[in-house]
Amino acid sequence: MSQPIIISASPHVHSDRTSKKLMYDVVIALIPAFLVSLYVFGIGAFIVTAVAVISCLLFEYLIQKFLMKTTVTIGDGSALITGILLAFNLPSGLPIWMIIVGSLVAIGVAKLSFGGIGFNIFNPALVGRVFLLVSFPVQMTMWPTAVENNATIADAVTGATTLGMIKEGLMFGDTMTTISANLPSNLEMFLGLSGGSIGEMSGLALLLGGIYLLIRKVITWHIPVTILVTMAVMTGIFWVINPESYASPLIHVLSGGALLGAFYMATDLVTSPMTKKGMIIFAIGIAVITVVIRLFGAYPEGISFAILIMNAFVPLINTYFKPRRFGSKIKSKIV
Repeated sequence: MSQPIIISASPHVHSDRTSKKLMYDVVIALIPAFLVSLYVFGIGAFIVTAVAVISCLLFEYLIQKFLMKTTVTIGDGSALITGILLAFNLPSGLPIWMIIVGSLVAIGVAKLSFGGIGFNIFNPALVGRVFLLVSFPVQMTMWPTAVENNATIADAVTGATTLGMIKEGLMFGDTMTTISANLPSNLEMFLGLSGGSIGEMSGLALLLGGIYLLIRKVITWHIPVTILVTMAVMTGIFWVINPESYASPLIHVLSGGALLGAFYMATDLVTSPMTKKGMIIFAIGIAVITVVIRLFGAYPEGISFAILIMNAFVPLINTYFKPRRFGSKIKSKIV
């Protein structure tokens, strides 16, 4: 053979839709959720997002320029999205140095150690978030109260998330009827007027961005819809059986980052399956693990862990759910 075969990472399809354009479509889709976070948490949300984005871009530049000595790719938008998604998974009062550590883990460990965009097997933003949660659980679960705290950087006023209040209440023997009196309403959760990570609260904003991605064909419906429907069905079964011990499906879908994870992180083009069947299997796995952790695990939330666990299964899923090869014949059935 006169010339060697060059094996490279995706994408392989030639079109006018470059990886850069796809990345910036995701950035546009995240703008509504960012605006809601500014309203709810004010300057704290701005600082967390700015620090995460700048540090992700800086670490990618420094590592590629001086350690890897390769072409610097900070202009492709991938590090920008990693910074935004990392910020969206953090409380608005998190110390700046912790955000920088999370960015280093996301870019240096989860992305560039595998070779950069197209090679990483785990979602970088989620790796950074889970690392911070495991390393600094107290700071990562201190949630500044929504709306009341949007004009200052104070972190003294804190409140539990919706799922956190449910988990704690049930542990102390309270019923859902008693707990519900202190929970935000479904409308408040849908609009984003509740506590939590800065980018996970507003179901409306996240859905608007998700619809934009679907219209632009950046993502398909298979992963987000399957995750949300499976979660609703599973939690709905437990809720119908015992409504005093389990929260309603609507609460589970609107809280705890389910929408953020379903539309923006599970659909990562690099770390999700290639085929439609594979995407559905992948999404069902995420939903099942999330519900199991939420209902029976130590953490009130679970979608971050679920996505990372299923990221590890993507190569196996791709192996067993391959698209039909071009030029191959469909086996005819003998009647």
